[in-house]
Amino acid sequence: MAQAKDGDNVRVHYAGKLTDGTVFDSSVGGESLQFTIGSGQLIAGFDRAVVGMQPGEAKTVLIPAVDAYGLRNNELMFTVGRDSLPSHVTPEVGHRYQIRQQDGASAVVVVTAVSATDITLDGNHELAGKDLSFEIQLVEIL
Repeated sequence: MAQAKDGDNVRVHYAGKLTDGTVFDSSVGGESLQFTIGSGQLIAGFDRAVVGMQPGEAKTVLIPAVDAYGLRNNELMFTVGRDSLPSHVTPEVGHRYQIRQQDGASAVVVVTAVSATDITLDGNHELAGKDLSFEIQLVEIL
């Protein structure tokens, strides 16, 4: 039977969990996920976990933060003056905004603190710094 390898287009079902067991994403009961192994579409640890699997095979893997969404980067946390926001925007902790960076690229940031004069924003991915567990079932190699 064929084994999945780099460059293969595959379909999988998965359930992603935090180390405390909280499910943060899942395809179970819905559409399977289709991707090309090694193309950079998914986190590196997930890609590597599928390599060598056979259709119908299932396994659970623990992916350390560095191979998932990376470690938290304090340089991605910054403070801006409230006066730099449009007047119709009322920031609250937990709100997400898309901002344009100096190089023209866009990034998503989350408000982590709000004061009368400043807003603290975090540009880290919400799962950065977290080890993740995935239950993966290889549905087919296309």
